[in-house]
Amino acid sequence: MAVYALGDKVPQIDPTAFIHPEATIIGNVIIGPESSVWPQAVLRGDASRIVIGARTSIQDGAVIHCAHDAETTIGDDCVIGHLVHLEGCTIEDCCLVGSGSIVLHRAVVRTGALVGAAAMVTNDTEIPSKAMALGVPAVIKEGRSNPEHIKLNAAGYVWNAKQYLHHLRRIDD
Repeated sequence: MAVYALGDKVPQIDPTAFIHPEATIIGNVIIGPESSVWPQAVLRGDASRIVIGARTSIQDGAVIHCAHDAETTIGDDCVIGHLVHLEGCTIEDCCLVGSGSIVLHRAVVRTGALVGAAAMVTNDTEIPSKAMALGVPAVIKEGRSNPEHIKLNAAGYVWNAKQYLHHLRRIDD
């Protein structure tokens, strides 16, 4: 894996987290227990800080960045889909951010909410708990998310990461 300090900003990665060898972690990034960061994901904590909670999956190709005036915080038991871009936002516990979606500065995705695939959550938007945000720009559909389904999905990635921790080996060297 490519893990870089940036001056005095040094990533803090829980020893039970799985970071794929082809992921990149830079600067002020905190990754919680049993979380996973998959191939080609980039977490760049240069302007401020990125915090990833416990049992959260950052999927392939995701880009997680922060802003000078806004940290990026992702809670526990979240699934951040393939090719997602998060920047300067808050994703609370038990959320799913669908593949290819974008969540921008100071947006807040509340506990148990879902951002649909390819949706764009613009600056300063709040997605209520258990709501879905769909489309470009995202339209909020209250009460449409299923937090229990999201939690099961997150647990599946915890199991998968444990398999990778114990069984992944490169064979082309």
